[in-house]
Amino acid sequence: MVLTAFLAGLALAEPWPLAFVIDSVLGDKPVPSWVSGIVGDGSGALILFAVGGSLLITLASGGLTVVNEYLTTTVDQRMVLDFRSDMFEHAQRLSLTYHDDSSTGLLMYRLNNQASALGKIVVALPELVQSVLTILGMAYVTYRIDRDLALLGLAVVPLIYYSTTYYANRIEPQLFRVRGMEARNLTIVHEAMSMMRVVVAFGREKHEFHRFRKQGEAAVDARVHLTVRQTLFKLAVSFLTAAGTAGVLGVGAQQVLAGQMSAGELLVIMSYIAAVYTPLESMTNLMATFQQQFISLEHSLELMDTPIEVTDRPGAKAIGRARGELELDGVWFSYKTRPDTLRDISVSIPAGHAIALVGPTGAGKSTLVSMITRLYDPDRGRLLLDGADIRDIKLESVRAQFSIVLQEPLLFSGTIQQNIRYGRPGASLEDVIEAARAANAHEFITNLPDGYDTRLGERGTKISGGERQRIAVARAFLRDAPILILDEPTSSIDSRTEGVILDALDRLMEGRTTIMIAHRLSTVRSVDQIVVVNDGQIVQSGTHDELIEQDGLYRQLWHAQVRERQRARSRSERVAVMTSSQDDIVIPIIHWRLNEHEALGNGDRGENDGTNGSEPTGTAEQQLAHIRSIDHVLVVNDGELVQHGTHDELIEQNGLYQRMWLDALGAEAQDGETAAVPTEFDPRARLSAIRGPDRIVVLLGGERVQDGTHDELIDQDGLYRELWLRYLDGRDRSGLG
Repeated sequence: MVLTAFLAGLALAEPWPLAFVIDSVLGDKPVPSWVSGIVGDGSGALILFAVGGSLLITLASGGLTVVNEYLTTTVDQRMVLDFRSDMFEHAQRLSLTYHDDSSTGLLMYRLNNQASALGKIVVALPELVQSVLTILGMAYVTYRIDRDLALLGLAVVPLIYYSTTYYANRIEPQLFRVRGMEARNLTIVHEAMSMMRVVVAFGREKHEFHRFRKQGEAAVDARVHLTVRQTLFKLAVSFLTAAGTAGVLGVGAQQVLAGQMSAGELLVIMSYIAAVYTPLESMTNLMATFQQQFISLEHSLELMDTPIEVTDRPGAKAIGRARGELELDGVWFSYKTRPDTLRDISVSIPAGHAIALVGPTGAGKSTLVSMITRLYDPDRGRLLLDGADIRDIKLESVRAQFSIVLQEPLLFSGTIQQNIRYGRPGASLEDVIEAARAANAHEFITNLPDGYDTRLGERGTKISGGERQRIAVARAFLRDAPILILDEPTSSIDSRTEGVILDALDRLMEGRTTIMIAHRLSTVRSVDQIVVVNDGQIVQSGTHDELIEQDGLYRQLWHAQVRERQRARSRSERVAVMTSSQDDIVIPIIHWRLNEHEALGNGDRGENDGTNGSEPTGTAEQQLAHIRSIDHVLVVNDGELVQHGTHDELIEQNGLYQRMWLDALGAEAQDGETAAVPTEFDPRARLSAIRGPDRIVVLLGGERVQDGTHDELIDQDGLYRELWLRYLDGRDRSGLG
């Protein structure tokens, strides 16, 4: 405020050097005694005094303006940062219900764009006060010089005030609308970017672009219309001030001609009238700015005013590591759109025991787990941790008791090391590596070029789903919490990776209270207790053996899954067994049905369904073509199963299958599979095989040298024609690339 008062005082002093020169140096008005006492009565000295005074006032005003800008910018940015921090902290503490119902893009818009409104309002307040003080000071000085001219100049103030009020009432609804449309633009961008894999997979890039463009054009049109109205308002204010200035100039000139005032006094009055109008226009602009900022601030305060539903009770206490005993006593819970999601849930989980929550989709299993971790509070009933109501325990202490492995492995965009350490920020690198080993993740991590410093990209998209899940398991290992929650952690990965992760989860579950959500009932047979949930209620509880004997929902679900497995296994799975020997390659194709207890390991083919396996008939070329359509390929070497999978999976692996395949085809792989034929094939059969494809690519040294159809390439004087002629002559049996 002191700085603002000084700036207002300097603004009042700015016209005086000009008036002093005109009246006292060029005119007949006596020089003030305090001035003559300093510089004397000489004209040159008086001019220098006026010039020096003008420069001094300008320098002082500029210096104070720099200081003012520094202070206001610092205050502005600090207030914005503090307010954004408060909003971010508050948003994190809001319940999942709020986040489920709200748009992430809108939240980002509020944090990034609208949170700055508070700082801008606070910083503009001194400018508004300075304008008010300047107007009052200038009006007083002008009134002392000439009352009539002062009143004439100030006559436009009521008109400006009325136009400002009119503008505010008419523009405010449009401001709300435009801000909302601009926020929706950011929401569309965020949604499209977060769903980019789906957008690309479905080829909907143009749709999303047109959706963004259509919304953006509507927002631009609304903003242009609003800006035009704002400009018209400023034009109206400028016209009113110009009319006031013209009136003062006309009346003042008449008074100078009539000898009622000097020309210097008129110049001073004109300067002060201009000085009154300048802050007056500034005030009207500030009021328009305030209106926009208040609307943004109102949107931000809506977030801050959203109540936090899950909070610490008065007197809540912090605890250390819990034993892990959990009990739900008559728990009821409802969403706003789904009443009675949980109804009278009562279950006891002893410390160190493992329970499974099973039931149809939408039964309430995930909501029940969310209640246990206190993401929601029950409407009725209690949830006890080691015998104490969790609402009497500090929220931070409650959350510290849980490790969670979700169905979708959620990772941050940082490094692998940072993601694993997220479970325990103070952990050493040795602890991180130990956790990764326990999660069967260390080997694949060390094979990456940057190892534990590999950056994963947004949501961990640079590695596979199974690798992401193993990092999530390692994070849970490192956290080392007494209670473990598994929400279908292997449902979205292949069976081979599932075995690796289940092995790690078995170690993770040791000595911990474990709550597992599962749909595949075969994965929960070994738990201590199975809780069957349906329509928000516990309908059954017991071990697998107990529940399978009861005529209830669990038995229905079990038999439904068993029948599905039997139907899948009753369909003949074609399996190719490739063996390696010093003789020529043998590729027997064997058809059999797999029953529930057969294993595919250790090179054991198991028992068939009574149909003896037989080698296929036809040329080796036909055998090789047929193997690509086989569902599963077993690679056996010296009586041991060394590889198994589909042709496409095995051909990408640097193993026996790839070497056998390439040897059989008589060619080397270059950036993919090579089309060729084995050396024992008749050349004419091989040539007929290569003539079939729609397009032939000829590679030399890893580079493409020709491509086209057989007929096109055979007419060209190139490598393909040379190889073709060699095959016709039988001089070269190395294969076609």
